[in-house]
Amino acid sequence: MLDTSARLLRLLSILQTPRDWTGAELAERLDVDVRTVRRDVDKLRALGYPVHAARGVAGYRLGAGTTLPPLLLDDEEAVAVAVGMRTAASGGVTGIEEASLRALTKLETVLPSRLRHRVDGLGAVTVTLPHAGASVDPDVLLAVAAAARTHEVLRFDYRGGDGAETARRTEPHRLVHSGRRWYLLAWDLDRADWRTFRVDRLHPRIPTGPRFVPRELPADLPGHVGRGITTRGYRYRARFTLHVPIEVAADRIAPTVGTLEAIDERSCVLHAGSDSLDELALYVGLFGFPFEVHEPPELVAHVRELAARLAAAADRP
Repeated sequence: MLDTSARLLRLLSILQTPRDWTGAELAERLDVDVRTVRRDVDKLRALGYPVHAARGVAGYRLGAGTTLPPLLLDDEEAVAVAVGMRTAASGGVTGIEEASLRALTKLETVLPSRLRHRVDGLGAVTVTLPHAGASVDPDVLLAVAAAARTHEVLRFDYRGGDGAETARRTEPHRLVHSGRRWYLLAWDLDRADWRTFRVDRLHPRIPTGPRFVPRELPADLPGHVGRGITTRGYRYRARFTLHVPIEVAADRIAPTVGTLEAIDERSCVLHAGSDSLDELALYVGLFGFPFEVHEPPELVAHVRELAARLAAAADRP
């Protein structure tokens, strides 16, 4: 059985998991009786930790306090947090780089040497390419996330890919991070349909609107968002069949460029968009995969014309 100090730390660590814990569950985890759990909870409260009792059940939850409690992490969690902060320092959100490095420095000073060596080893051999493109204002990201979490209508000014500004009224549901950009999946109230918006292009209007009842999300959420990123908003929306396994295609085609759907073990469908027929034809042709073009009709005709032109060029003496 753990001594009192060690048990209190263990109890605090358990309560940091965001859920309600019954006294019996905590007693089993700590190998004590329920009465001891109650006494330990009172000791944590006396130390300033806001341990709340859930109404209706004999449960406990650690609430937000006026000061930040010590963060208790096991070995795997500590390494995961350190790696995550190092990744966040590469950019994507305005100003987060410096804050991430400060937090990483603080964490590394308290890591046991065995873990510090693992984190330092990763950093020593990792080269991070600088973030390219527009970054997201953290205040905007938090405002969008808050509206989605509390189910409040979000109004914002949006700049499209063509530079045109529009006012949008949406029911925000999910934030999506592609690894390069942040996107908002929302129900557009004026268009009565799901839309995907780049967060770096929107400017929220405050205050938010009334509460709404969350809608059922699209069945294939990753695919739906992927199509919104890669095809909607473009003049041409193309569909190809690639005669290679989807794993082979996915190794070459980023999810922010095109979406893939498996047909069988030897072929898959690629959906991609562009304002240029040449870009679509050359993009797929340069992979070296056998492929078929299905739509749009303009692209099918353009590929035939391009193929004839290239063949004629190769036949000239």
